[in-house]
Amino acid sequence: MEPFHQLIQSEQPVLVDFYADWCGPCKAMHPIIQDVARQVQGKARVIKINVDKNQQTAMEYQIQAIPTFIIFQKGQVRWRHTGMIDRQTLLHQLLTYSTT
Repeated sequence: MEPFHQLIQSEQPVLVDFYADWCGPCKAMHPIIQDVARQVQGKARVIKINVDKNQQTAMEYQIQAIPTFIIFQKGQVRWRHTGMIDRQTLLHQLLTYSTT
């Protein structure tokens, strides 16, 4: 897999799900994230970052609570949300930045 900082430079929006294995709301969001990833295939990218295993990245983006979702495009933060979120809102936000 590409290094994180290279991956978020994409023209396509990249949704990053900052999560932890022990986080109940993160587990509840997992099927929603998988579904959104399937729906945006070819238009956007969805990746998951475990904050326990990637503490430096979590600190860099000031992840204070999980789940936190950030949409990056061309290396810039385009949108950010902390906490659970419904599928339609997440999908809408991601497709807003899609160029295809």
